[in-house]
Amino acid sequence: MPKILNITGLKKTYISGDKQLTVLQDITFDVEKGQTFSIVGPSGSGKTTLLGLCAGLDAPNAGSVELCGQNLKNLDEDQRAELRNKEVGFIFQNFQLLPTLTALENVSVPLELQGAIDAIQKSKELLEKVGLADRIHHYPSQLSGGEQQRVALARAFSNTPSILFADEPTGNLDSETGEKVIQLLLDLNKESGTTLVIITHDLELANRTQQILTLKGGKIVTNQPTTVF
Repeated sequence: MPKILNITGLKKTYISGDKQLTVLQDITFDVEKGQTFSIVGPSGSGKTTLLGLCAGLDAPNAGSVELCGQNLKNLDEDQRAELRNKEVGFIFQNFQLLPTLTALENVSVPLELQGAIDAIQKSKELLEKVGLADRIHHYPSQLSGGEQQRVALARAFSNTPSILFADEPTGNLDSETGEKVIQLLLDLNKESGTTLVIITHDLELANRTQQILTLKGGKIVTNQPTTVF
């Protein structure tokens, strides 16, 4: 199976006052095209920093990231942004919906920016899939947390991404709502054949993916397939 994400020897450090803080050290792994993959670890283990490096939102101090066949080191900021727009989807813990746009607009605007002629129709279909057909004209402030995350799911899948990064997608939801969102995420992912990389501290969720990488203190502790598959 071809690799959609190749991470080799990643290191990330920050300067804090007169000290150098190493957040990630010697991180090497790959993700196969179409795979579901979890990155787990305690708070402060470097999970979100790693996601930012994988998606080209930040640059490592050492090592390389190859995303969708492109070595990010060889791309400038505009080229990385273009790659993300074409190939990458994101779901965040805090939803990151635009408060002045309706659910429909939050999903359709990214499509319209890419020049899609059927943006509204496609957005309506996606919102219907996530169970929000009757809420498309509501603003984020009129939606519950679970509904907002479902809008975010629809938006993430709108450009049919090759790879989707989900950072603690149930972190702000109660367990019952979180379970519904995860089931939707896994169902949409299976239907679209997207590669899914989930950052989570929820081992139950991680065990529903095919591979789990465990971080501790900025280093890989384990990287192994789950028994579910």
